[in-house]
Amino acid sequence: MKTEAQRFIALAALGLLPALALAHPGHGAEDALHAGAGFLDGFTHPFTGLDHLAAMLAVGVWSALAVRPVWLAPAAFVALLTAGAAAGFAGVAVPAVEPMIAASLLVLGLLVAWRRHLPLAVAAGVAGVFAFFHGAAHGAELAGGSQWLALAGMVAATALLHLAGMALGRMVMARHRWLAVAGGAGTALLGVAMLARLA
Repeated sequence: MKTEAQRFIALAALGLLPALALAHPGHGAEDALHAGAGFLDGFTHPFTGLDHLAAMLAVGVWSALAVRPVWLAPAAFVALLTAGAAAGFAGVAVPAVEPMIAASLLVLGLLVAWRRHLPLAVAAGVAGVFAFFHGAAHGAELAGGSQWLALAGMVAATALLHLAGMALGRMVMARHRWLAVAGGAGTALLGVAMLARLA
């Protein structure tokens, strides 16, 4: 267990290095500062909304508890998040973004609580479809001059959140079933509350 925790901390630290390097003021060149700002805008963005944060952690937890291979759902999420963000950058009007984000919390929360195994294609599809709508929301908010650097930051943050969820699922929730039920139920209830607000 100790070595798994150490591996996770090392991976998280490595994931933060590009952000720290780009944000370092010693580069001097104005374009480097803009690049750092764009990357950091994207990197911090998933942490600023409870809905996005909960969904990305839930994908990681669910993967650790019930998806094999464990990387399948996170990889599908990152790929379709990128596609959704590109649609948002392009100004594509993706319908029902907020209801689908709320639905993602409900569904992912239930999958965590039940430790639900799904066929590979279905697991990837569930993660990917919901990710597209999360990406579209992020893309619409981050559209601008350094949007592709912001996207790189957002992808890095998303991958780290998935890793955090996987570590949480493997090292804690797999050993204490009630924590998976409580965490999944809380995520699902957040989705229900969002859907009720949108109704």
